[in-house]
Amino acid sequence: MRRSRHIAPARLSSHVRDGEPTPADALRYLVHLPDDYDADREKLWPLVLFLHGAGERGSDIDLAAVHGPPMLADAGREFPFVLVTPQCAESSQWVAEVSTLSALLDEVVAAHRIDPARISVTGLSMGGFGTWSLAVRYPERFAAIAPICGGLWMQSAAPVRSLPVWAFHGDADDVVPISATEQIVTELQSLDADVRFTRYAGVGHDSWTETYANPEFYDWLLSHRRVDPDMEGTAR
Repeated sequence: MRRSRHIAPARLSSHVRDGEPTPADALRYLVHLPDDYDADREKLWPLVLFLHGAGERGSDIDLAAVHGPPMLADAGREFPFVLVTPQCAESSQWVAEVSTLSALLDEVVAAHRIDPARISVTGLSMGGFGTWSLAVRYPERFAAIAPICGGLWMQSAAPVRSLPVWAFHGDADDVVPISATEQIVTELQSLDADVRFTRYAGVGHDSWTETYANPEFYDWLLSHRRVDPDMEGTAR
């Protein structure tokens, strides 16, 4: 996959310098494009937004790619989607950046051939919290979400009840207890949501390595399309 570095919003690119802290109103991010992205100029591609954990915050964008899909892409794995990997500033958390992330998605969609009905988000640890929070705030943006060892801070998961969800957590996690995911899954199940939950027996905080190495995970993400409520109502 072809990797490039960017700043969102693009108008602040000249204000963000290597080796200096990222301004509070900006995000550094990576874009990985499939090798055959330019083969068909009419093709619209799925997009996967990946949110890293707390240990990868800062101003060195390469840190954002030490785990998960961007690590695999850098190692030579070819994915059939556009992969977007933002980096959270050292002093912030993803739950505080949801509006900035939404604006970043707007810029990426405008600059690339993206199918707006096939945008999904996944993240680990702090990025798992960010995945839940971003989907709660903007459920209409996503086709599916896959939070790993995350949770929600004083929020209901009800806004995502119409979204396909696959959550993951290790039952020996001593950083983010598995109860953080169990509570959300229980709420969604009570709402008859399309929620799937994988518990890793005996696994601690690192429940992402096995998840992101599983081809079924990507097949599941790409199998979903966002449903337009108006179109759904018309079809009925």
